[in-house]
Amino acid sequence: MRFAADVSDLELADYQRAVRLLLRHPLITATWPDEKALARIRRFAAVLRGDLSEAFGYRLELHGATARLVRTADRLETDRPAVSRTGRPFDRQRYAYLSLCLATLGRAGIQITLSELAEAVAADAGRITGLGLDPDSGADRRAFVDAVAWLEERGVLRLADGSSSAWASDPGSGEALYDVARDAVLALFRPPRVLQHIESVTALLDRSLSSSGNAERRAAAQAARRTVLERPIVYYDDVSTEIGNHLRGQALPADLYRLTGLRLERRAEGVLLVDTTGWSAERFPGTGSVAQAAVLLAVAVAERVSDPDGRKTRRIPVPDPAEAQEKLIGQVDAGLPAGVPLEFDTDETTADLPPEVENAERRLPLITDSFLREATAEILRRYGSAFGAAWHADPDRLRTEAIELLVRFGAVLAVPGGVLARPLIGRYRSTVAQVKQRTLF
Repeated sequence: MRFAADVSDLELADYQRAVRLLLRHPLITATWPDEKALARIRRFAAVLRGDLSEAFGYRLELHGATARLVRTADRLETDRPAVSRTGRPFDRQRYAYLSLCLATLGRAGIQITLSELAEAVAADAGRITGLGLDPDSGADRRAFVDAVAWLEERGVLRLADGSSSAWASDPGSGEALYDVARDAVLALFRPPRVLQHIESVTALLDRSLSSSGNAERRAAAQAARRTVLERPIVYYDDVSTEIGNHLRGQALPADLYRLTGLRLERRAEGVLLVDTTGWSAERFPGTGSVAQAAVLLAVAVAERVSDPDGRKTRRIPVPDPAEAQEKLIGQVDAGLPAGVPLEFDTDETTADLPPEVENAERRLPLITDSFLREATAEILRRYGSAFGAAWHADPDRLRTEAIELLVRFGAVLAVPGGVLARPLIGRYRSTVAQVKQRTLF
C-alpha cells in the first residue's frame, strides 16, 4: 500500500505535519494544542483516517470540535505520565481524580462550577477505599486542581468566570465557572473494553491474534511502525523476531518517511527515528541543566566503557523486559478495587503476552552508582557556573534526573547499583562537550 496516495506532492508537507500533530497530540480540541490544529486535521481527515488505520492500527475519530486519535498499545510504559502545569508527574491520586472528573462531566450539562465538580468527585472518591477528597486538606485540593487544570489546558473545560487557584487557596470564598466541551469529554477516554469486565490491565493492550499468515504479517508490520514511533530507539534484541524482520526491511523507512517526513536511522543494534522537525515532546540532546548533565554523563560513561587503559568494566546479564513488564502489570493491577472485576468470558492472562526478548543472557557493561556520583561531581566542578546554585547544592538530584533522561532515550538501562550502558552510548565516545556558561547579569 502506498500511503498518502491521494495527497499531491504540493500538499505532502502539510499532510505530514498533520500526521505528526496527531501523533504528538492524540486529543485535539478547538484550543489545544493551538487554534489552528483542528483545521489542519479536518483538511486531511479522510486520508488520515485510512492511513493511520492501515499503518499503525490507530483509529481517528472526529466529534464536533474535537479530533481523537485512538491509539493501540502493545505494552505498558512508565515514561509518558500526565504532568501538571508545573511539570509534576501525576500520581495515583491525581489519575483517580482525573477519571472521576470525566465521569462527573459525562453526566453534567454545558456548565459546571468548580465546587460542584469537587463535591461530585468527593462523593465518588469517598466510596473508594484509600482515596477520598477532603476540601479541608491542602494536598487533596492541590491534587484535584491539577486534574482540573489538565482538562482546562486541553480545552475540555473552558474557564468562564472565577479562578481555580482562588478555590484551591480557600474553597469557602473562591469559585470558578467552567463551560464543558461535551464532545471532548466523550472523546477523551474510550477504553476498548468495559472496565468493569476486565481483571487485568493487559485487557486494554492490543492482543489481537490471527491464524492467517497475511493478517499476522500485517499486524507485525503495524507493531513495528508503532514501536519506532513510540520509543526513542528500538534495539533488535528488545523485540520479537517478526517485528525485528520488519525493522530490518526496506519498506518501513519508506513508509514512515512518506507518512511523517521523518527519516529512519539504522545501526547494527537497532533503529531510531531522527527528529528533524521538533515533533517530539522531549528531545535529546536538549537544552537545560539536566539535558546538559545527561550529555556530559553519557560522554563519561562512553569513555569509561571504551578506556583501554582503565579497569575492565564488568558486564552483567540484561534484565528480561518481559519480567519487568510482568512486574509493572502486577503493580497496576494491585490498584484494582476489591471485587470490581466481573466474570468475563476470556482466557487472556498475562502469560499470553508475547516474549519481547529472545536472548535474555546478553550482557552489557555495568556503570556503578559510585562512578556516576564521581562523574557528576567532576561535571559540576569542571563546568562550574554552567549549573545553578541549586544543582551544586543537590548533585544527587542532578545525577538522578540526568540518568532518568538517559534511560528514557535508551542510552542506559537502570539496574540495582547503577546502570547498564546500551549501544547508543557509544555515539558519545570521544565527544568534546561544550556547555554554555550561565551569565551572571
